[in-house]
Amino acid sequence: MSNHTFRGGVHPAENKEFSKEAPLRVYEAKGEMVFPLSQHIGKPAKPLVKRNDLVLAGQIIAEADGFVSANIISSCSGKVKDIGPRQTVSGKMANCIVITNDGKYEQVPGIGEKTDYNTLTAQEILAKIKDAGIVGMGGAGFPTHVKLAPRDPSAIKYVIANGAECEPYITCDDQLMRGHAAEIVEGLKVILKLFPNAEAVIGIENNKPEAIEAMQRAAEGSAKVHVLPLQTKYPQGGERSLISVIAGAHFPGNKLPADVGCVVDNVATIYAIYRAVCFNEPLMQRGVTVSGDAIANPCNLIARIGTSCRELMEEAGGIKEGVTVNKVLSGGPMMGMAMTSMDVPLQKANNALTFLAEDEVATAEKQLTACIRCGRCVTVCPLGLIPQMMAAAAEKKDFERYDKKLNGLDCIACGSCTFICPAKRPLMQLFKQTKAEIMAEKRAAAAKAAAEAAKEEKK
Repeated sequence: MSNHTFRGGVHPAENKEFSKEAPLRVYEAKGEMVFPLSQHIGKPAKPLVKRNDLVLAGQIIAEADGFVSANIISSCSGKVKDIGPRQTVSGKMANCIVITNDGKYEQVPGIGEKTDYNTLTAQEILAKIKDAGIVGMGGAGFPTHVKLAPRDPSAIKYVIANGAECEPYITCDDQLMRGHAAEIVEGLKVILKLFPNAEAVIGIENNKPEAIEAMQRAAEGSAKVHVLPLQTKYPQGGERSLISVIAGAHFPGNKLPADVGCVVDNVATIYAIYRAVCFNEPLMQRGVTVSGDAIANPCNLIARIGTSCRELMEEAGGIKEGVTVNKVLSGGPMMGMAMTSMDVPLQKANNALTFLAEDEVATAEKQLTACIRCGRCVTVCPLGLIPQMMAAAAEKKDFERYDKKLNGLDCIACGSCTFICPAKRPLMQLFKQTKAEIMAEKRAAAAKAAAEAAKEEKK
């Protein structure tokens, strides 16, 4: 068994047996397709189409608007029905382009044409990735062309492929690695073209022996691509956890992975890079796990971005007979978002729909007690934070202490502290809310300072 792991962490029930052996299969959407203009960290994309325009699959329908932004690609052919606010997986309203799907999936000419990436310059590779609208597909949604363009490419020592997939229930990356290992390795070689001094390391938790074997076979003979089996522990797939294991590097929250010589991408992102650079194929679909103890036929699907989550639920056989669903999550039970509706679109960074018969959060709320100061939350925090003290500062709205003294903004909201807490305190939820409040205050202060500076200039 591999001992490669990070400090802290927990081991929740994996629950991967529901969908672990279900190979990825293609599901073609039947209903209208909805494309939120913000499916990424950064500024929302700017629409390039208007109502009643005819579009093709693979067409850029909204372009990146600013440095940190990403193109939005239509995954179907049809007519633009509407551009306006629609509900998204987060439950919030967002501006979306709605397309009436004609079911033909006629593509933009040129998609599928093979390119030898060895003939491309670094800038040409980055341009293809940007045009394809690729973002981090492990959940973060950071625009990939920005991540792969650090200030000093020669300083990057490790390109880390995140195949850990540590979140319970989710198995789509496992199946992707089993079935498309060679393409993922080629995607890594494309990325290595950008970083002359780097080697690639594929980190996979050791509860995925088939994926490890498939990736090892694909990487055989590649001097700069290696597979590293990792101890199964949550959140092994966290960016900082992987960097600490593979590069032995630890860094404060105001630094980026590139500052310690690392670039980390999810294996699904790397596969999308391979398709974009080598086959001129923009990001139109992704793997998604539909699982949980309340769904009839748990499965792994390759679904088009923009597909209704209700269709994906129905493709998995709907709700199991005789079972009541008490919680549906976009993602898994540790970091996933509770969903209030199935009539929302699959987005680039959504890797799972999890249907649960029990709402463990509601159950925990009934057992909530005061903090017993046991210190378990400190022991499991992968970043070495002190959740017990952070919670006290957050409850008092002492944002100065929370941020400056306790480094609370470094929290990655992995939920390990909440999972381990015997007092059943909703620590992660409190930290998420506190971070949002602090960031809102900082944005307001920055806007006020900018307005005052503009006033002074006019004098």
